[in-house]
Amino acid sequence: MPCASPSRRLMLAAPATFAFASAAMATETLVEPTMRLARPRGGGVDIALTFDACPGAFDWRVAEALVALDIPSTVFVTGRWMRLNPAGLAYLLAHQSLFTLQNHGEWHIPPVLGSRRVFGIAVAGDMDTVRREVTRGGIDIEAATGVAPRWYRAATGFYSRAAMEAIRELGYGLAGFSLNADMGASLPARAVAGRIAGAVAGDVIVAHINQPRRSSGLGVIAGLRALQDRGARFVRLDHLDSADVTYG
Repeated sequence: MPCASPSRRLMLAAPATFAFASAAMATETLVEPTMRLARPRGGGVDIALTFDACPGAFDWRVAEALVALDIPSTVFVTGRWMRLNPAGLAYLLAHQSLFTLQNHGEWHIPPVLGSRRVFGIAVAGDMDTVRREVTRGGIDIEAATGVAPRWYRAATGFYSRAAMEAIRELGYGLAGFSLNADMGASLPARAVAGRIAGAVAGDVIVAHINQPRRSSGLGVIAGLRALQDRGARFVRLDHLDSADVTYG
């Protein structure tokens, strides 16, 4: 549930609170893919650490700690975030041995069909908008990095099933997660640290790198230090292919 609060997650469980364009859309079950690493190497604690850079700022605390700890990660950025945070983008690009930038869309629009809101965010509504959001987000990243992204993560983390297939047809892997570390950067530092420290081999962690004023970022740092003390090995999604992950 990237970029949303726990209370809004409860709202999603009660679709009657939202207005839908049709009865068919009102009954659609959205998909939040669970993704794990398929083959942790040599019995070790292999973990994929991912961040979402939703609309917002740049959490220098987290980024600088990742560099100091030498931890590689995958950062899902929107075109909008890159335009609003040129200094943060420059920092990530200056450390490309650690950070890979992957696609979170152009404007942070959920790839959901119909007329509704997910965590208060208006959805794409139709397939043309889904494709435009994903395609232009990829163009923005390739323009900034010189490398076309291979993975896409939905704004809010939720998809319509038909949109998932369309995004795959555009050549993207769908980046789910198995461990939501900070619940949209809404959890306090202690809770976030505990969640991350408890990660197990094969987990794909999602946290946020766009909320520098919240304590959750400090919890990310503490949790990652605990994982390093356990001997965890961190992998980037751009080093994986479809055979390296499983979905539940």
